[in-house]
Amino acid sequence: MLLVLLAVEGVTILSIRQLLSVHVFVGLLLIPPVALKLSVTGYRFARYYLRAPEYVRKGPPLPLMRMLVAPGLIAATVVVFGTGVALLVVGPDGGIVLGLHKVSFFVWLGAFAIHVLVYTLRVPRLVAADWGRGPRTSGAVLRIGTVALALVLGLTVALAALPAAGQWLDWSAHHHG
Repeated sequence: MLLVLLAVEGVTILSIRQLLSVHVFVGLLLIPPVALKLSVTGYRFARYYLRAPEYVRKGPPLPLMRMLVAPGLIAATVVVFGTGVALLVVGPDGGIVLGLHKVSFFVWLGAFAIHVLVYTLRVPRLVAADWGRGPRTSGAVLRIGTVALALVLGLTVALAALPAAGQWLDWSAHHHG
């Protein structure tokens, strides 16, 4: 789900002026699901380092991922979404905020690309465990429900906050036409 929404968000960047409303909407929609992903990852991180047996048994992430990529990805994620929301407040004259948004996106893109390359082979197995025809894994219903709730919250945030993008949309229409 995250990969699909992030891909849509990425496509909007290719033609940002024409797709600015989609970019803003999907960006706002992504806030709760991304917050959920960061929370779940933080929980697993804490459980591993607090020596919970079921997490210790799975072992730590690869050293490069644990020491460099993950912290960079988390920081860039927080900054890219934070500056995106801040841009709705400050408007097209965002100056440094817009610069931080762009720079953090490129940092995020690099870290995210590495993250996806390292972990992509796990995705089919994890999806099959929760959505396959066999018995579901423990907690599958809770996970599916939590993701659905995050999507509904994201949709609510996007619909409620999209009017705040009016000055950006006016700017885009003026500069595109």
